[in-house]
Amino acid sequence: MRSKYIFIGIAVLLTVMISGCTGGDKIKTLIITGQGSDQLIWMTRSTAVMNILDNAGIFSTKLINTPPEGEDMSGFKPSFKKYDLVVIDYDGDPWPEKTVAALEEFVKAGGGVVRIQSVSSPGSPEPPSVTRTEKNDFEVRMQPVEHPVISGLPARWMHPGDVIIKGVPLSDESLVVLATAATPRRRGESSNPEPVILAKEEGKGRVFWTLLGTPDLEENKSLKCAGFIVTLQRGAEWAATGKVTQEVPFDFPTAADAVLRSDYAQLTPDEAYVLLSAYDVGKSTLPYLWLQSEIRKAAGNAETLMKLEKKMVGILESSEATLESKKLVMKELSWMGTDYCVPAITKLGSDERLKDDVDFALERLGVVK
Repeated sequence: MRSKYIFIGIAVLLTVMISGCTGGDKIKTLIITGQGSDQLIWMTRSTAVMNILDNAGIFSTKLINTPPEGEDMSGFKPSFKKYDLVVIDYDGDPWPEKTVAALEEFVKAGGGVVRIQSVSSPGSPEPPSVTRTEKNDFEVRMQPVEHPVISGLPARWMHPGDVIIKGVPLSDESLVVLATAATPRRRGESSNPEPVILAKEEGKGRVFWTLLGTPDLEENKSLKCAGFIVTLQRGAEWAATGKVTQEVPFDFPTAADAVLRSDYAQLTPDEAYVLLSAYDVGKSTLPYLWLQSEIRKAAGNAETLMKLEKKMVGILESSEATLESKKLVMKELSWMGTDYCVPAITKLGSDERLKDDVDFALERLGVVK
């Protein structure tokens, strides 16, 4: 087991070294970890958090570890002033009083802090009232408040494989609850909503607090959930700058189903076209949603729309693309395509399985038979 810890520690160190080589005008971010209820788990989440922030493209991250559990913490004195944002993914021994005071001063002076599943400050023990549910898939509900972090996001969305932390004290009146969740109800049982995403302004600075994101060393669905990823990215930007410039992504989940990102990042165009070409009934519709999103964003830009159209025609002409993928592509081309796509659509009319879709597309394109 010790060799596992060493291996993961090396991996984290390499990731930090690579991440630390970038910067520029990005939000300088310090991620603090080092202790948790399970060493493998907190290493997994801290690395995931760094990847999630790096994938947003607006953060420059550095990860540091506190001394191990039970060792001398007196020398742990990060220079918070060097950063715009401090992310705390930590559940362990209390920090030195001077370090806690320095963090508080950092926020009051205008710095941003993100707290991830930490139910108490680094200088305090966990309140005895706190309990955790079993892992479940559950619905997250945004609260009816005006806030940059949740602006434009769906009012309800599914989140998979996570715990709900109950009994978190909310005596701080400046805390704003942005989202709540409750365990799925069973017959005869009641389940009260608990806060899962919060925010507050403190002095000139801001604190964003998410109680979501429990790793399990297997699928890690809670960390790969697009809802967790996007709210973390948006919350981190708000904490550091007071605003959110990131657009709501096409793959943000809804109340219908959760959405997972395999590498904590959105689909790339190449990945999307490959998945779209292989689409079949019962498979994820994410690549199709991506295509629709790209078409909407390109509205009015003839050059970009033509690039998309050529890619779509490539799917129609591919012998490896599925029938269902060609049906989806023709559906989109029927309202946004040009004369360029007509020959490829017409050719597919010889396939009886596609004939109705071809006729529909050609009619909408105004092609006279």
